[in-house]
Amino acid sequence: MSVAHPIIAVTGSSGAGTSTVKHAFEDIFRRGGIKPVIVEGDSFHKYDRAGMREAVEKANEEGKILTHFGPDGNCLDGLESLFQNYSETGKGERRFYIHSDAEGVQFNQPAGTFTSWEEIDGNTDLLFYEGLHGGAVTDDFNIAQFVDLLIGVVPVINLEWIQKIKRDCSNRGYSSEAVVDIILKRMPDYINHITPQFSRTHINFQRVPLIDTSNPFVMREIPTPDESLVVIRFKEPKMADFPYYLSMLKDSFMSRPNNLVVPAVKMGLAIEVILAPVIEEMMTKKRQRG
Repeated sequence: MSVAHPIIAVTGSSGAGTSTVKHAFEDIFRRGGIKPVIVEGDSFHKYDRAGMREAVEKANEEGKILTHFGPDGNCLDGLESLFQNYSETGKGERRFYIHSDAEGVQFNQPAGTFTSWEEIDGNTDLLFYEGLHGGAVTDDFNIAQFVDLLIGVVPVINLEWIQKIKRDCSNRGYSSEAVVDIILKRMPDYINHITPQFSRTHINFQRVPLIDTSNPFVMREIPTPDESLVVIRFKEPKMADFPYYLSMLKDSFMSRPNNLVVPAVKMGLAIEVILAPVIEEMMTKKRQRG
């Protein structure tokens, strides 16, 4: 961890609400005059889209399973090196993964490819990471040790499955059966490498639907924010100002001494109310250190 060059990591699978978190952080950075360097977790995948397809097929032929959730599908050594280097010097290298044709126009590259590595501007206030492995720890890597503020964003498992089935069927043309097969193949890596991170987070945001999702494989619609709550868990209750949160977030309540529950429609606001003071304190310590 570093006072001079702090790192904030948001970890969670796609569709979990990480976009809401990212936008809330952007608001916090803008209002605070904070200059972050943004690092996307997808940029540390080991393979581009075509390469991953080939690697998965080869793994299947060998009776193995390769997914983006596990270490074998990612360059976790590179991510650990970046976090360590940035925390010590405020420098490092990053690249971008081109998700769509629209992004490809910006970078003049086809979707599913990586940009070249580039040096990070040494004049930044902090590093902001959003992806799958911000709090990962394995026998070979310990990425979490370099993170000053680790945020988890995760829906209950049924909701995560509903979102994946809906997204992959609607946007990628998969059949429901194909998506379920992918979910099953990814489960060991999810259990062993994604889930443990949420026990290391300083603050966790978990979305919980208020409608029946007992059979996620037949759900046709994703529960809306109006039909959901967000459970916010603080690793250290002493870091939280619960009376302030309850006064600022209408219809919120505490379910345990370290758990705050808010309507999902207020998730973005909750993030700003809770995290803006934390980041402000982080920047104050950075300035005082000189």
